[in-house]
Amino acid sequence: MSQTTSNSDIKRALESSPETYIDGESSEPPMPKNYLLLTICSCFCPAYPINIVAFVFSIMALNSYKQGDIEGSRRLGQNALWVAVASIIIGLVIIAIYCTVHFTTQVV
Repeated sequence: MSQTTSNSDIKRALESSPETYIDGESSEPPMPKNYLLLTICSCFCPAYPINIVAFVFSIMALNSYKQGDIEGSRRLGQNALWVAVASIIIGLVIIAIYCTVHFTTQVV
């Protein structure tokens, strides 16, 4: 009679073997997006208090990741994204209003 080994025994043996360990393998989770480039670009829009807030959220997301708070970093990155998008939209509206007023008024 031959003995058969179960799949869980084989799996446990393979996991504990030194050949399955990779030196460069890291258990650190990937860095969430902090949208730093987008917030820097939004600083060129004329909605100054709002785009500075987006930039601060982005930097806070980066610092939160460095401190090990992955969920906080993800949340702050999402806040930075939404505030930066709002800043860009508000800036484009301000530019459109300025151009409309400038080109429709007649100088007498």
